[in-house]
Amino acid sequence: MTSSNASRHGDGTRTPGWKAAVAVVAEWWFRLVRQFQAAAHPRDPERGDVPGWVMITLMSAILVAGLLLLVQPALERLFESAIEQVQP
Repeated sequence: MTSSNASRHGDGTRTPGWKAAVAVVAEWWFRLVRQFQAAAHPRDPERGDVPGWVMITLMSAILVAGLLLLVQPALERLFESAIEQVQP
């Protein structure tokens, strides 16, 4: 019923294809701009600092790895002595 270059509105009027395409692109652009604005100005100032949390997590992982390197021989001896004490 509708031609390939026109679309029908809810009230039965026809809109040429290019106008419908412009309307779709304008709506998409408006949503994109709103997303950028929301990202630039968050509504919740208590939301947190992502780079700060990443840095804390990375520093904690490095600290654990460093401590593991220092105490690994002692932990291995402790584990081996515990296994030797187990009776079959």
